[in-house]
Amino acid sequence: MSGADSSKEQSELADIRASFNRGWQLIKHRGPSQIQFWFIALAVGIAAGFAALLFRKAIDWLQAFVYGTDDVNRLHSFAETLDWYWVLVVPILGGLAVGIILHHFTPDGRVRTVADVIEGAAINDGRVEKKAGVASVLASWITLSTGGSTGREGPVVHMAALISSWVSNLLRADGITGRDLLGCAVAAAVSASFNAPIAGALFALEVVLRHFALHAFAPIVVASAAGTVINRLAFGDVTEFTLPGTSALEFYLELPAFLILGLVSGLVAVVMMRAIFWADDFETGIQNRIGMPRWARPTLAGAVLGAMAIFFPHIIGVGYETTSAALTGQLGLWDAIVFAALKVCAVAVTVAGRMGGGVFSPSLMVGALTGLAFGLIATGLFPDVSGSHTLYALAGMGAVAAAVLGAPISTTLIVFELTGDWQTGLAVMVSVSMSTALASRLVDRSFFLSQLERRGVHLAAGPQSYLLAMYRCVSVMRGPMDPAAADEATCWKMIEEGTYLDANATLEQAMPIFEASGVSFIPVVRLRGGDNPPELQGALFHVDALKAYNRALAATAEEEHS
Repeated sequence: MSGADSSKEQSELADIRASFNRGWQLIKHRGPSQIQFWFIALAVGIAAGFAALLFRKAIDWLQAFVYGTDDVNRLHSFAETLDWYWVLVVPILGGLAVGIILHHFTPDGRVRTVADVIEGAAINDGRVEKKAGVASVLASWITLSTGGSTGREGPVVHMAALISSWVSNLLRADGITGRDLLGCAVAAAVSASFNAPIAGALFALEVVLRHFALHAFAPIVVASAAGTVINRLAFGDVTEFTLPGTSALEFYLELPAFLILGLVSGLVAVVMMRAIFWADDFETGIQNRIGMPRWARPTLAGAVLGAMAIFFPHIIGVGYETTSAALTGQLGLWDAIVFAALKVCAVAVTVAGRMGGGVFSPSLMVGALTGLAFGLIATGLFPDVSGSHTLYALAGMGAVAAAVLGAPISTTLIVFELTGDWQTGLAVMVSVSMSTALASRLVDRSFFLSQLERRGVHLAAGPQSYLLAMYRCVSVMRGPMDPAAADEATCWKMIEEGTYLDANATLEQAMPIFEASGVSFIPVVRLRGGDNPPELQGALFHVDALKAYNRALAATAEEEHS
């Protein structure tokens, strides 16, 4: 080969490498606007869809194994035929296994759920914890298979987030691309889990990303469609719940009743959320007082659940059998009220016991029972102007779930897709709107955002509240060698007076000090412990903090409106 030919080949290879690098940078930094990114979104959607499908199959298999039933969809009916000691022992063993897993593989013994995915989307460039996340998925699988009274959507969403986080790290994607990959994975997982493609896409946008930017819509829809195809290949084009027929709605006369149902459902949702938080605080207080080991907390919760299930086996697992019975009007008024109250207690015990699972499916069950009870009363009082009481069950199911999730749009659609009943949209929408309007004023917008608020992560109020917590002072401060550094003598004088910031502090901690003191800068030190004097790292200037905050707000607004 001549030297000219060799030089030509090297030049062509260099051009190919340059083109590849340009494409790679486009995917990393401008991924959602590039068609190439849609193929990655499709691959992520397929992976998340299969993960959700396998998780569902794994729950069915383990439930069938430990309870010995051939039909897991009628688990609570089968549990009524089992010996009482087996119904008691299974949740205890499940809680023990969960406790051991979380004790060894998480730093705090806490299951990671949808709230952690929302936090990862907001402040961690669309990434979630890997080791703790995998342990949480395993713990939730055991919980849902051994009598835990929660739902599968929480672990499915977190499992999807693990997949997208791995892909984002592989691509070294920036925050926008990482968040959109997260949205793709979540949409596919929800769609594959519930056969709900529209709701899956909107859930990712409304609940996880918490914006409806156009650049994210197309890849998320592609991924959601992929998840739905996977579900239908496994289960066919069937709905989760089968209704007895289309319910008639006397629009002008019955709409006030659905407004009232929405308010009642909102209050029920608030009671359910606060019961979980109260139980969590109560169990944490007991654990701290008696020095209970972390692994014992889920075991104790399992014992309580097992004792409840001896008398009321309908609390076991996801509860689709009871939800179907409510939607088809197979329960009486007293049964609906008692079952709803017991389900709230069981969910509170499971979640506060740090066992695992989500709250969406339980909220569907509680909502259906609430709506059925309300409908039985309403149709009994006004039989001549009322439709079917099962319509109230459907509306109540959507209203309670929407208030718990803080997601009126995606919840309304997922109720339609779960039931296949699109003719009763007005009744569901009216109830959902009233329940979310009421509940969002009594909690921090939703169950997930309230969870984060309790941990000191302020996402409910919007970016203006949480962006400051994303920046550490050391990343914004001026170091001693900076040409415009603060005067060192003045810094030491302020440190002696107690005005300084730790090197690990964030702008969220710094801004109140600026407001209270009126100083133009604050020294940043590294505390060395004991009698050792602090080490001066630099100084954070008020103007630099405001500039960083302004840039973050501008970047967030650009992403959400692009």
